[in-house]
Order: sequence, then C-alpha cells, then structure tokens
Amino acid sequence: MKRLTLLLLMLAGAVPALAEEPAPRNVRFQGAPRIGSTDGWSIKLRGRVQYDLGHVERPDGVTLPDLGSVDEFRRVRLGVEGTAPHGFNYVFEMEFAEEVNEIVDAYVGYKASDRLTLTAGQHNNFQSLDELTSGRFNSFIERAAFTDAFNFERRLGASATYAHGPVTVQAGAFVDNLLDIDEGDGTWSLDGRLVYAPRLGDTQLHLAASAHRRDNGDLVSRGTTTRYRQRPLIHATDVRFIGTPALAVENETSFGLEAAAIRGPLHVTGEAHWLAADTAAGPARHFFGGYIEAGWFLTGESRGYRGARWDRTHVKRSIEEGGFGAVQLNLRYDYLDLNSGPVRGGTQNGLQLGLTWIPTDYVRFLLNYARLSYDGAVIPAGGDRSYGVDVIGARAQIDF
Repeated sequence: MKRLTLLLLMLAGAVPALAEEPAPRNVRFQGAPRIGSTDGWSIKLRGRVQYDLGHVERPDGVTLPDLGSVDEFRRVRLGVEGTAPHGFNYVFEMEFAEEVNEIVDAYVGYKASDRLTLTAGQHNNFQSLDELTSGRFNSFIERAAFTDAFNFERRLGASATYAHGPVTVQAGAFVDNLLDIDEGDGTWSLDGRLVYAPRLGDTQLHLAASAHRRDNGDLVSRGTTTRYRQRPLIHATDVRFIGTPALAVENETSFGLEAAAIRGPLHVTGEAHWLAADTAAGPARHFFGGYIEAGWFLTGESRGYRGARWDRTHVKRSIEEGGFGAVQLNLRYDYLDLNSGPVRGGTQNGLQLGLTWIPTDYVRFLLNYARLSYDGAVIPAGGDRSYGVDVIGARAQIDF
C-alpha cells in the first residue's frame, strides 16, 4: 500500500492545479474520451477486459486438475494515461486478477527531442516484438511460448528510445518487478534493442536484434530458484507439460532476433531467442525458443504497426457503419527447447491456427486451435513422455 501511495502521489504531479482562467479544453474519442487543453495537459481513462475459455485435451493416464474445459478473466485492467506540458507523459494501470491485484504499468516519459524519449518507472524492457506488442493486438490468445517460458515481465527502471527515420535504438537499466522490489534482493538487468524498419513501396519491413544481461543478486544465496516452463497455448490452465526443474540461476544472458513484413492484408513474422542461464551448480544451461507466423485479413485491412511493434488494426467498415468488421486468419509454428545437458525440460513443437474477428477498432473475438507435440515431457502419459495435445481457446475482448 505504501508503494502504491507513493506512485499515485508521483503521478498526481501530472494533474494541473485549478487556474482562475483555465486553458481551452478539447475532447477526442480514443476508445474512451481523452480530455485535453491547448497548453499540453491531457488525461484519458484506459483499460481492458479479456475473458477466455478453452479445452485442453487430457492425455491418457494424466489425472492432474485444470485439464479439460477451463475459463478465466485473463486480464481486467484499469488506469489512466495522459500528457503534461514541456513533453511529459504518464501511464498508470493496475490489473485485477482472481488471486493478485498488481500494478502493471507505472511510468513517466519525457520527450527530450523529436528523436529522443526518456522513460522512468515500471515498463517493458525491450525483450522481443511479440512481448513488446500489447496483449490487445497479438495474433493469438497468448504470445509465443518462449516469452513466457523465459520469464519476461515488466520491471522498474529507466530507459531511452532514439528513433530517427527507419532506425530505433532502445536501451535501459532495470531492477525488479514492483511486486518483488521490497525484497531487496539486489537483482538488476541491462537490456537493449536495435530496430531497422524501412518502408519499401507498399511493404513495411521490420528487422531487429536485442541483447539482455540479468544478474539475480543474492537470490541464490537466499534459496530462491528459477524455473523455465510453459502452459499449453492458453493461460487458463496451470498445467505445464514442458518445464525445467528448479535451478539456482545466478545470472542470465539472452539474445533475440526479429523479422517481419506487412504488405496489404498479409503479414509474416518470426523470432528466435537464445537464453544462457549461469547456475551455481555447474556450467551455463542453454535454452531456445522461436516461431514463424503468417496472417491474412480476408476483409482487406492491414495489420497495425507503430513504434517498432505491432499496433491497433483499424477496421475498414465496422459494424457501427453497417459493415461486418475485420476478419483475419493466422497460422503459427511455435518451438521451445528446454533441454540442456542434464537438465531435461522437454521440447514443444506447436502448430497453431487462429481466426480473429474485429467488429470495431476496440472489440475483438479470437478463436484458436493448437496441436502441441511434446518430446521428453515432464508429465508422463501412461509412461510415455512423447505425445501430442489438442487445445482450443477462445477470447472476448474490449479495450479503451
């Protein structure tokens, strides 16, 4: 509560004091009204609701709960965002989940020049294209397997973004997530990302590389361990068919590559990410994840792209205008390898098919199917550790 109060007080500095003669106001609709003034102040309520349901096939001989039919409110978030004079902006958003209420984003940004933006507070640390893209705009219900397996998350820190033409450079130093910062464990990380995104005729390209170094401080000496594992496509189940045992990880070094292209209704993208985890018990353990994906808008829209990541897709003819909205087909191959030396976390080969309907810019419905093939799964099925699982997931979403 003390931490939350301090953050609210910090952001309260972005609320202008009442003046005897207030500046003229203007209102724009961006999912919710954005109220602003000609002197640079603005404020907008923001949030999202995502409700998921699905079915995870139960392999023969597996008696664990959370298989079969599952459902959850995946995300329920509420917050504010806005601007202040002289190039400042702010975001504060909380998530209200079934078990944990937590601060998601809490940061202040400063546009130092047309090319340079500085950010301080809890925010993403440039892990990958799929991770940096808001969960409102991803192709599938969940991101690629490696993003969750490698424990990507927002953290408290300071960063800088330099953008000029097709080039974007991002770098920052971070400590821990706000949920864990009070533990004083001394963790820190350095993260950087370089993006080249030229426009070639009707084609938008995206090429990027990222590098990350994380030191876990005194977590190991305090008995805290790390696991790398992943759910089967949907978050509503807690079962992980693939995952490492608990490891005493002292630090992590990882590298990522990204490539994407948009041309009309078609987009293609892929990523690869390598993680080396230095453990107290021996040599580094090396893990890998990646995916390739293609999507097509049957109704002619183009996938949104802005700021070196995927953005909102704008519907050509929404149901509000008498149209049907946007319909998109997506296909993804998703791979994760958690085997390294004596650490046998298993491998996953996933083939995923998605259908997305966007009736208006701020409403989405997603239907996903995945065939997940496991080799060396950590949960045996009738004594067999190599088997396949079929998963179906659906989501209803509204954001503002």
